[in-house]
Amino acid sequence: MHLSKKGAFFFDMMINDLIKYYENRVPKGMSWEKDNVGLQIGSLNKPFKNILVCLELTSDSLQFAINNNCNLIFTHHPFLFTPLKNINTDKDSGKIISLAIKNDITVYSSHTNLDFVKGGVSFELAKRLKLQNLKFLSNFEKNQYKISVFVPESYVEIVSKGIFEAGGGIIGDYENCSYRVKGEGTFKGNENTNPTIGTKQILEKVDEIKLEIIVNRWDLNKVIYSLKQTHPYEEPAYDIIPLENKNENHGAGVIGTLLQPINLNSFFELIKSELNLDGFRYTVGKDKPIERVAVCGGSGSDLLNEAILQKADAFITADIKYHTFHDAKGKITLIDAGHYETEIFGLNTIKNIIYNYFDEYSINTEVFEYFDTNPIKFYYNIGEK
Repeated sequence: MHLSKKGAFFFDMMINDLIKYYENRVPKGMSWEKDNVGLQIGSLNKPFKNILVCLELTSDSLQFAINNNCNLIFTHHPFLFTPLKNINTDKDSGKIISLAIKNDITVYSSHTNLDFVKGGVSFELAKRLKLQNLKFLSNFEKNQYKISVFVPESYVEIVSKGIFEAGGGIIGDYENCSYRVKGEGTFKGNENTNPTIGTKQILEKVDEIKLEIIVNRWDLNKVIYSLKQTHPYEEPAYDIIPLENKNENHGAGVIGTLLQPINLNSFFELIKSELNLDGFRYTVGKDKPIERVAVCGGSGSDLLNEAILQKADAFITADIKYHTFHDAKGKITLIDAGHYETEIFGLNTIKNIIYNYFDEYSINTEVFEYFDTNPIKFYYNIGEK
């Protein structure tokens, strides 16, 4: 599917520039530790031409990219998940790697980091089902720190700006968040020091600001580096305090409400229609209308108990095992709508970030989307009943 108007290529903009922009919004650091997100094949240090966005890299989607002069393929599922022992070009994976390299195509994947970000895969699935008042089904915890640093008053804006630009100070939908308290700092440098303020070997007293800023775990090193680079002191004093807080911007699954309660059959028709399904597996929960709905794109059955705890009437996800349906029966309507079907709308997040980048830098290029990578088909007996 062609998604953007035609335009001239801007060869001064590199793939790496786009990726940095993307990762500022969907950080690699929030991904599952065993995941393989980021560069899969090729180089980020080259200009981009056209871009293909798809759920996963297959021989068909690669050929589509070649036919449409795309030199960047942006996927959700990583092409390389386990370490390679060899690249055998007689096998499908080896053929794909070889063909991508021969055509100078870069492949980049954003997987669980796209699952776990606010506005990501599960949010797109929830919006597709017309759910309102969306929030994470399960917010991540213990992945944030509070940085407390003591700064001379005249430098506080410089230091705080550096920390903000490195990713600090984000709370929910707010940026540049900090708390500042005035106080007096003291220090006495030995003969080997060269203090910015005062004289070595003399006790100094300085009006300072205690600057406190929340930082995500994956941004901590960048923030500390920026703090040291912008702080005027040789030895800036700072604390790193681990937090127990729930992270408002990162989590798993989504819960929301329908505009009004509907009966089970109407709810099933909504799912079938909006997710373009031929069918799905389910078990019935309580005998009541459906209003509060939890969703998780892809394999999310581990969130079943959380959906029940939050009093969802229904939970939609994929890859559900037989015994999990037993666990849900009579408690919550559980629906397996398919892995591909519950994740494909997450590509909207990738596309929107790319388009925002184009708009911000006045870039005209072509973005294509390839849908047909689902290997699962349904069989129906269409003969006489």
